[in-house]
Amino acid sequence: MDKGTRLELEARAKDIRKLTIEEIGNLGVGHIGGAMSVVELLALLYFHRMRIDPARPGMEDRDWLVLSKGHAGPALYTTLALRGFFPLEWLATLNKGGTRLPSHCDRNRTPGIDMTTGSLGQGFSAAVGIALAHAMDGRDARTYAIIGDGESDEGQVWEAAMFAGNRRLSRLIAFTDYNKQQLDGFTAEVADLEDLEAKWRAFRWNVLRVDGHDIAALDAAIGAAYAQDAMPTMIVMDTVKGKGCFFAEGLPANHNMSYTSEQAREAVARLGD
Repeated sequence: MDKGTRLELEARAKDIRKLTIEEIGNLGVGHIGGAMSVVELLALLYFHRMRIDPARPGMEDRDWLVLSKGHAGPALYTTLALRGFFPLEWLATLNKGGTRLPSHCDRNRTPGIDMTTGSLGQGFSAAVGIALAHAMDGRDARTYAIIGDGESDEGQVWEAAMFAGNRRLSRLIAFTDYNKQQLDGFTAEVADLEDLEAKWRAFRWNVLRVDGHDIAALDAAIGAAYAQDAMPTMIVMDTVKGKGCFFAEGLPANHNMSYTSEQAREAVARLGD
């Protein structure tokens, strides 16, 4: 990735982060922690890597993204709005009456959402099914999936992982948002996932690990996933829950939290121009 592209994507990520803080702030409560930790990945996928067309959200040969950790929907909504799938004004309606942007992703309500998610584990299974369908239909579309580390406590994740590895679904690229936290504590204390990379390799996945806030490193990992066609790829992203939001970053209680419009304005100001 050249410097100009990296800087442009970093600017996109900052815009996504700011607007998502404001979006949840309009409601006063939401899943700020897990939304902030996937911002760089969303900027990279939607503004650089994915084959999509905002004018034709349902085009058959598009790439698909399943945000299995559906509670991070506000960050995806912001990304889709900036990419042109729907007006930015919709962001102010998050999870309010009559909205098309519910708290968790809903493909029946929101243009650009490929899969309804939120019941953790199920979205990942859907992503594997989508990748299988593309392979059976002979399409070259890629399927991307984002799962949480807390979500990885779900047995359904590993059933899907085993299936995808056995079927060698090489056009499936998944990401673990490894921010080391989940709803009610730190993953090491609730159900320790280590050695996470070894687990995925045991399920016949190509495994890479990167700083999930380093766009150039993420892009290089995706490029490496593209370069092989023997198995699906899991990119383990080391991230910080609440990244870039001063009142949430790294705090134990940042999964779903209340905050004021004043806090939102200060957080956005601290991020700078």
